[in-house]
Amino acid sequence: MTPDANNTLTALTGFRVGHYTDLDAATGCTVILCPPHTVGGVDVRGGAPGTRETDLLQPIHAVETVSAVVLAGGSAFGLAAADGAMRYLAERGEGYKTRAGYIVPIVPAAILFDLAIGRPDRYPDAQMGYDAAANATSAPIEQGTVGAGTGCRIAAMRGNDYATKGGIGSAVVDLGDGLQVAALVAVNAVGDVIEDDGTIIAGLRTKPESSTFVGMLNAMRQFARGLPAPAAPAENTVIGVVATNARLSKDHVNKVAQMAHDGLARAVRPAHTMFDGDTIFALASGEIEADVNVIGAFAAEVTAQAIRNGVRAATSLAGVRAIRDL
Repeated sequence: MTPDANNTLTALTGFRVGHYTDLDAATGCTVILCPPHTVGGVDVRGGAPGTRETDLLQPIHAVETVSAVVLAGGSAFGLAAADGAMRYLAERGEGYKTRAGYIVPIVPAAILFDLAIGRPDRYPDAQMGYDAAANATSAPIEQGTVGAGTGCRIAAMRGNDYATKGGIGSAVVDLGDGLQVAALVAVNAVGDVIEDDGTIIAGLRTKPESSTFVGMLNAMRQFARGLPAPAAPAENTVIGVVATNARLSKDHVNKVAQMAHDGLARAVRPAHTMFDGDTIFALASGEIEADVNVIGAFAAEVTAQAIRNGVRAATSLAGVRAIRDL
């Protein structure tokens, strides 16, 4: 692709993304607005998730299409941002139409913990969710310390001084003839972010001023036999969305969400711990007939790439240093 190309999720026709960023409080939210008739799914792998409307996305349940997805900071408080996105959509008559004719926007959401950075008394609320939806465009998505990525940290076991700044990242792959798969991920992981070869690019640092990493697997040895774990690791998660313009059933969209977690595990080590709330939504807008196995395989690839992109784009904030400043 050329440097001017859109290499983010909004390269997919009909999808729009908006951020709300509060740098003073070190928090924010991101809203993904879907084209009509987008089928949604989800897979939750972390042991400490914070979610909304995920049950509805399971194959055995009735509603197939979603109007938007919200990713937010603020821990469980941040789920309120979905109220604002719902209000924005309802004002425009967009959403699921009930048998009685009422319009109910379907807006699943997931949150991450960012209360330990910036101000813990401010977190995404309904107005922030509304504003993020109002900000949504089809332009290339801003990445790094914005939206749901504002307060993200990597490997915060020893607090902010030793952590590395996380962020929100996106990536897209074109499979030919217009078929695309993309991801948008907010990276607030317990584990290190790693390259394909295992090299750590963001993680727990050996000293506050250091650019070298301990390796979270090494650090976790201290509580391998049930010794009390540090409090900080319980305050993490990776949340995101994979999207495609493929035509997929609700069963298959959920399978894509499941396969996308393989990319999370490739880029974050360790992943899916009891300290994480790792959640990935999947969206299919239904334009092009495609094989679910191929879509799922590339969903994993773009998820890993989006995670690394988010960390590389992040900027230092509230005492947490980004890799560009190490």
